[in-house]
Amino acid sequence: MLTRRHFIATTAALFSSPIALPVATASAATRTDWEAWDAQVTPPNYDPATTNPWGLAPRFLPVRVEARDGLAPGSIHVDAVARFLYHIEPGGTAMRYGVAIARGDLYSPGVYTIRRKAKWPSWTPTQNMIRRDPEIYAQHAGGMPPGPENPLGSRAFYLYVGSRDSYLRIHGTPEPHTIGGRASSGCVRMVMPHINQLYEHVDTGVTAYLYPADGTRLARS
Repeated sequence: MLTRRHFIATTAALFSSPIALPVATASAATRTDWEAWDAQVTPPNYDPATTNPWGLAPRFLPVRVEARDGLAPGSIHVDAVARFLYHIEPGGTAMRYGVAIARGDLYSPGVYTIRRKAKWPSWTPTQNMIRRDPEIYAQHAGGMPPGPENPLGSRAFYLYVGSRDSYLRIHGTPEPHTIGGRASSGCVRMVMPHINQLYEHVDTGVTAYLYPADGTRLARS
């Protein structure tokens, strides 16, 4: 089981500072659109250790921490109790980010494989989502194009069980105020500039561990 005791905060990470650009509105997104959207969602003079226009609790800003021994470099660990995501680095450290998890019993702890990752993905709600909340999701049954208002945000990691898509994602969110809470229909949410940096360091094929929200051990198959 992963808990806050397994990680010790140390130094903050350093990232680049994009310049804000106008929004792109093309229906079929291009690399130029991606760059414009990235700039739109990234605050000016962005410093991940201190920039916080979203009003997050400071503990949810990116920070490099010491990792517990034995965790595989490249793997991702979501502490659903503390609302942290850890990306394990070589050398015994990890980058820690604040997240939001699913509301109620929609959160699905387990061991997953990231089989796909995408920049500025499109999004289609599942049939279960439409049946559960038709007033929210039915209007998007045909899909929603990418962009800053898309629920998957700027980046997404697609979680699989073997070769089966679980329809769970770790993704950016246009609702950063939800970080630290329980808000989604199953996915793990991150602030978009945070996942933009994480994205470049996560390879497909790595394992993502979503730990139970009640603090119990993660069942292994």
